[in-house]
Amino acid sequence: MARKRGSTPPPPPELTTTGAGARVPLTRDRVLRTAMAIADAAGIEAVTMRSIGAELRVTPMSLYHHVANKEQILNGLVDLVFTEIACPEPDEPWRPAMRRRAISAREVFVRHRWAAPLVNSRTDPGPATLRHHDAVIGNLRAAGFSIVMTAHAFAVLDSYIYGFALQEVTLPFRGPSEVAEIAGPMIEQFPEDAYPHLTELAVEHVLQPGYDFGDEFLYGLDLILDGLAVAMKAPGSAVQAPTGVPKARPG
Repeated sequence: MARKRGSTPPPPPELTTTGAGARVPLTRDRVLRTAMAIADAAGIEAVTMRSIGAELRVTPMSLYHHVANKEQILNGLVDLVFTEIACPEPDEPWRPAMRRRAISAREVFVRHRWAAPLVNSRTDPGPATLRHHDAVIGNLRAAGFSIVMTAHAFAVLDSYIYGFALQEVTLPFRGPSEVAEIAGPMIEQFPEDAYPHLTELAVEHVLQPGYDFGDEFLYGLDLILDGLAVAMKAPGSAVQAPTGVPKARPG
């Protein structure tokens, strides 16, 4: 449609205006990082074209130059999450590589509490997601894990990481300071002597000063890594790395 003579043209969709009046290019990365900030503050349900547009001070229609729909935003958010998770190096010993990656993933899922349920729900993974998965597989294969053992290791590690993260972010308390406030009144409601073992664990461990549920993560992770190290040495579990894959130092 032709613009009326003398009228002011609208700002191009690739520019936004900040509070200081500066014109800043609108990019896909800015759209996704704004969506991430909204999700961190108010949950993934709060991420809409309208809420992103409001934060960026543009009309929702301007966003369609960079993301076609909300599905693309969710896919992009998952890819952003994977850029924050430590990636194993090809020649890094497998055990410290998998431990470092698991610790990093848990930290990211705590930082972005909406992320763990979303990560495995996408059917159109982005390049950062694919690079991350490929690096994990490549590290295990370079260390001598067979294809089958690589699949086992990847599955059990991710099941533990995501499962722990889901439990941690959905607990009714955050951090040691809130444990007694939540758990204490719950235990007081128990009928006397009805749940002796549960009460013993809570009173003698959970309610003790310094208890942090998050500390359980490393204990369980090391159990899994110990088990994988033993399983890898079983007959038929470890094979020579395929041609072209750098050989990693032992874990």
